[in-house]
Amino acid sequence: MKPFAAARSGELVARLEPAEAGILGLLLDQLEQLLTADTTDVGDDPVLGRLFPDGHRSDPELAADYRELTESSLRDAKADDLALVRASLPAEGGEVRLDADQAAAWLRTSNDLRLALGTRLDITEDTEPPEEVAGEEDQQLAVYYWLTAVQGSLVDALVAARSGRR
Repeated sequence: MKPFAAARSGELVARLEPAEAGILGLLLDQLEQLLTADTTDVGDDPVLGRLFPDGHRSDPELAADYRELTESSLRDAKADDLALVRASLPAEGGEVRLDADQAAAWLRTSNDLRLALGTRLDITEDTEPPEEVAGEEDQQLAVYYWLTAVQGSLVDALVAARSGRR
C-alpha cells in the first residue's frame, strides 16, 4: 500500500494493491453481515458488544433503555459509513481518492473493523505483530496491524491537510 497523503486538490490519496483491496472488501462484507444480523441481544456476541457498547454499565435497565433508543440509528450510521467506504474502494486495487466526508467514513469504518477483528483475536496491549505469517491466526493478526497502518496513514494525512502540509 502507498499510504494516504494530502493532495493539492484537498483530497486524501492512497494506492491499494489488488490483494489489499480484496481483503478490505471481504472485511467490509463481514462487517455488513454483523450490522444487518437480526440480533435480539447484543451482549451475546462480544464483537457486537464492542461495536455497540452499553451506554450505562452500572445500571442494566438504563442500559437497555438507552440501547433501545440508540441502536437503530447507530447501525444505520455504521451502514452509511460502510457504503461510503465501499463506493470509494477500487475493487481491483488502485488509487483511492477521499473527500472529507469519505475520509471520516474510512476512519470510523476502519475503527469498527479493527474493533471487530481485535475482539475476535482477543488482542491486548501486549499482543505483538507476528514476525512470520505462518498460520491463519498470524494472517489475521497481520491484517489487524495492516488496518492499523491504513488508519494511521489516514490520520497523518488528515493532520497534514489541516496544517497545510502536503
